[in-house]
Amino acid sequence: MAISRQAKEQQKYEIMGIIFLTVAVLCLISLFNPSVGLVSRLVERILRGITGEGRYVFPVLLVFFGLRLLLLKSQLKVIPRFYGGLLIFIVVLTIIHLMIPPSHALDAGLKGKGGGIIGAICSFVLKRSFGLTGTYVVLFTLALVGILLSVNISLNMLIKRSVIRFSILYARFKQFFLNFLFTEEEIEIPDIPPSPPVIIDQSGIEAEEFDEEGNAGGKKDNPAPAFAKDVRAPVITYYNENRNQYGDEGLPAVFLPGELEPLATTENISYQLPTLNILARQVRPKVRRVSKDITESIRTLEETLQSFGVKARVTQVSRGPTITRYEIQPPAGVKVSRIVSLSDDIALCMAAPDVRIEAPIPGKAAVGIEVPNREISMVPLRELLETDEFQKSASCLTVALGKDIAGNPIVADLAQMPHLLIAGATGSGKSVCLNILIASILFKAPPDKVKFLIIDPKMVELSTYDGIPHLVSPVVTEPRKAATSLRWAVKEMERRYELFASAGVRDINRYNNLPYSFESRDGQEEERKTIPFLVVIIDELADLMMIAPADVEDAICRLAQMARAAGIHLVVATQRPSVDVITGMIKANIPSRISFAVSSQIDSRTILDMAGAEKLLGRGDMLFYPVGAAKPVRLQGAFLSDQEVESLVSFLKKQACPNYEGRLIGETNSKENSQEFEDELLPRAVEFLIEAGHGSVSLLQRRLRIGYTRAARLIDIMERRGIVGGSEGNKPRVVLMTLDQYQETFHKQ
Repeated sequence: MAISRQAKEQQKYEIMGIIFLTVAVLCLISLFNPSVGLVSRLVERILRGITGEGRYVFPVLLVFFGLRLLLLKSQLKVIPRFYGGLLIFIVVLTIIHLMIPPSHALDAGLKGKGGGIIGAICSFVLKRSFGLTGTYVVLFTLALVGILLSVNISLNMLIKRSVIRFSILYARFKQFFLNFLFTEEEIEIPDIPPSPPVIIDQSGIEAEEFDEEGNAGGKKDNPAPAFAKDVRAPVITYYNENRNQYGDEGLPAVFLPGELEPLATTENISYQLPTLNILARQVRPKVRRVSKDITESIRTLEETLQSFGVKARVTQVSRGPTITRYEIQPPAGVKVSRIVSLSDDIALCMAAPDVRIEAPIPGKAAVGIEVPNREISMVPLRELLETDEFQKSASCLTVALGKDIAGNPIVADLAQMPHLLIAGATGSGKSVCLNILIASILFKAPPDKVKFLIIDPKMVELSTYDGIPHLVSPVVTEPRKAATSLRWAVKEMERRYELFASAGVRDINRYNNLPYSFESRDGQEEERKTIPFLVVIIDELADLMMIAPADVEDAICRLAQMARAAGIHLVVATQRPSVDVITGMIKANIPSRISFAVSSQIDSRTILDMAGAEKLLGRGDMLFYPVGAAKPVRLQGAFLSDQEVESLVSFLKKQACPNYEGRLIGETNSKENSQEFEDELLPRAVEFLIEAGHGSVSLLQRRLRIGYTRAARLIDIMERRGIVGGSEGNKPRVVLMTLDQYQETFHKQ
């Protein structure tokens, strides 16, 4: 029934459009050839008499209306631009009629000359009221008002745009004029053998500024960052084959030989933060006007609610990159739960894949109905990094997350979270969010201010960052070494707290603000070294919990409970937000969460303690639940392409080599092997399992009276040595060696 009614409406508008076009054609024929017939002469006299020389505008206007009805098939609406155009048209007719001598003005208007009757009346009234000079002032004011209504912008913005365009035209004309007057004559230069490379002294030379293409020759007086102003860096002029062989000034290109180009370490480096030119400036596609769609959606939404007995009206509409939120204000006596229960019916009537209802909106007496947009807009990272919110943030752990449903940029401080838990199904945008988080900090902080410990069991997502100067160790890709890395982070936290206690301060910021030489609590003179923030990033927690659940959970809980004041922050991500992965201890100690699209409401409650994440759209659509917030905020996450990540990493690698933490490297490489020989219970456990004929962790716990962690470690060692078989679910492990074989194989060591 609704389809047939819609078809009838469209047919009606098409018929009206055809009628408008037909009348427009007849009017044009009448104006150019009034002797065709009686109707043509009548139409020509009426248009000439009313508008005079402006009679040709009327048929053009009819053509525009007819095409609009045919193409859009919607009702014609009188908008402010129409009033602006009408006002400008009347002003033009009046000015045309002012050119006619006053004695013949009225007769000329009646005869259809000048501005016709409209021009004659307006010019007569204005001249009698304001005089000739005042008339031109009034007409100029009315024309300016008409222009503002037509272009639909403020006067200030119109002046700014006009000045900018005039400046561009003036600059182009000036350049063209100079090129025309001072065209250089091309002169053939004979071939000259290239001069040998020139080695210049590295001392006392300031670093050059490179342009976007990597060519030297920028401003030489650009000051270095404050933390490295006493460090001198070698000057390297990169040779570009596309440039002239002798450079811009006719001099040979200068470069340093390979043996004089060692990369500096992070301890002695004149570090420069990466510029935003590394990121591509994304061209936004032209989005068609959505006011018509929003108006129709408002009407459909109100009619749908009214059909179910809820007489609510839409009070405000907020359109974001991914969704549009309609704020409705229910009348008194209507339960909010009644509106929430209509989510599926609203999605059906609005032809949306899914609808999320936020009831009520925090801080407002309204219910928010979030409907997906037909056209999703991507949020490039560069656009967020250029905002004042990010640029003016004093924290070096500032992270640009995305845009909310109103299109406002959302920037968070990782130091205030202070730890973050990220969950989402495969392909929902979780890995892109981790890249955004890392890249935001890399654009903000040098390596002596922030360090990263990256654990990537997937081996492909974050291994791109291997080799940047911000790392304390190479990217950890083996799950068994991840527990060792986390234990190192715990020891680093304890070491920092010992330094804080010795200096008599409470946190990392107070310690770094101490003088370089200070007196400790025991009265000794100590030298302060700046302690960087440490961000520990775990890409896939579920994989680590399968290998060493006890060690990983204990380390994460200790860091989450105590590491904030020490400047260590956790970012934990998983694609399986189940209770065996995100345990109660982990949830209790990581207060800030980000949830991408998940498969079920149970997973949403696991990560957010509430439903809603199962209705997300994927591809960066997220719910950000920071610590202290009443409800999560829906965002469209920023996007960072693989090419941009590679460009950023390449820039950072050219700046300096990483200065890895020696203790962490040694522990990671030798911890597993050393534990096999250091555990004195291993021979006893092997003999017991061989005698029993099967093995399990619980069996070792009971017979050896040890904890789960140690028993599981012994089973893992025996599995790697080939003494017992692999896990087969709940079944006990099979013993693969006899006692004689074990003694013959391993006792020789």
